[in-house]
Amino acid sequence: MTETPAPQSAARPSSQSPGTGSHDLPVSPELAKFMRTGWAATPLPSDVRVPAHAMTPARRARLSARFPGERLLVPAGELKVRSNDCDHRFRPHSAYAWLTGLTGEDQAGHVLVMEPSGPAGHEPVLYLRPRSSRGTGGDEEFYRDRRYGEFWVGRRPDLAEAERLTGIRCAHLDGIDRLPPGRSATTDPALAGALSELRLVKDHWEVGQLQLAVDQTTAGFEDVVRALPRALTHERGERWIEGVFGLRARLEGNGTGYETIAASGAHACVLHWIRNDGRLDPSELLLLDAGGETDTLYTADITRTLPLSGRFSPVQRQVYELVLAAQEAGMAALRPGASFRDFHRACMRVIADGLAEWGVLKNGDGDLHRRYTLCSSGHMLGLDVHDCAKARVEAYLDGVLEEGQVLTVEPGLYLQPDDETLPARLRGIGVRIEDDLVITADGARLMSGALPRTPDAVEEWMDALLTDRP
Repeated sequence: MTETPAPQSAARPSSQSPGTGSHDLPVSPELAKFMRTGWAATPLPSDVRVPAHAMTPARRARLSARFPGERLLVPAGELKVRSNDCDHRFRPHSAYAWLTGLTGEDQAGHVLVMEPSGPAGHEPVLYLRPRSSRGTGGDEEFYRDRRYGEFWVGRRPDLAEAERLTGIRCAHLDGIDRLPPGRSATTDPALAGALSELRLVKDHWEVGQLQLAVDQTTAGFEDVVRALPRALTHERGERWIEGVFGLRARLEGNGTGYETIAASGAHACVLHWIRNDGRLDPSELLLLDAGGETDTLYTADITRTLPLSGRFSPVQRQVYELVLAAQEAGMAALRPGASFRDFHRACMRVIADGLAEWGVLKNGDGDLHRRYTLCSSGHMLGLDVHDCAKARVEAYLDGVLEEGQVLTVEPGLYLQPDDETLPARLRGIGVRIEDDLVITADGARLMSGALPRTPDAVEEWMDALLTDRP
């Protein structure tokens, strides 16, 4: 791995030295001259467009209507050094991707500016770092800059190409420092909130991208089951599971939409277990919470709890069936006009009553069941796994559901291994079942129904995949 320089200004003038490494040799005048000659023209194909090209003008118009006469800045974000010789893999800010359709790693440092225009409208201007020149008068960036050079990290569009790709007027990033101040999506809560609220309802194209993410994730879960015999033999079988799912996510799309949770045994009682360093025990369950992210950055979010032996034990089935009943109740509560919190309340009513029937609680009243459920039963889903999180409470958590919203329903029971309020046979069992649904005109459509949910169907599915393995 080669060295990456320390972060530079997002608007580094081209006259400065490129970001070379401390151990790079000086470039002689003869080499510099030689490097600027003999390059063939390599334009981007004229018919290439960003996938969301047709949708972004309407999205920007909706944002414009919220802030008449105000300059709005929506940055893609900056690179962050990971370990001196490399940056973390870059993913553009979701609002920037939604407004421009640009989702690539080459968007680091770029900024969309909504420039006030006319009595109430805006003109979008995209400030970016264009492809560096190789000819006379060009700098050394293309072959010497380890962070942005084309020979180091790949080709960027020039300004004309970027305009054709996006349909947005483009300008060199160097000019952004000369702009008057405006509202920025990274520092202005009102703008950040508006951008979240505008994304609460998905258009038809977005729902299609989310279905693609779900389908890719389904394939990843199937890969995991086929890999279980090998994973069970490894001392860090959870890592094996993580790696198998990550391979599918990276092959099919941009990668995982969030860090994969591959939690076996009592690790499943840790809500965000991403260490994934444990051994798999055939007598225990595996809680796999994973989602593939498409190249357009829409992510799925699915959880299945699987018996590592291929069969649920009686107590495992008991816990699983209670969580499944809770999820069914939550799904049944989804419809346009329902309160967003209704499906969570429906899930928790079933859980609380079930715990009372088991004798764990005296009754299902109050909120004592939360000792064993810990968190909410779902959230919005889209470009972010917890989508639209900057929206105002009254627009989201205390709002009502609308057709076109996509969300998860994910009740769980997390019966800690050291919890003395529980019978010994229940301790150390963690179960979560999570699915993705889109609100329709009269209810909700299950997007992740290709993955089985009932215990009998899970066992049959696992048996078929394990029998069919190469």
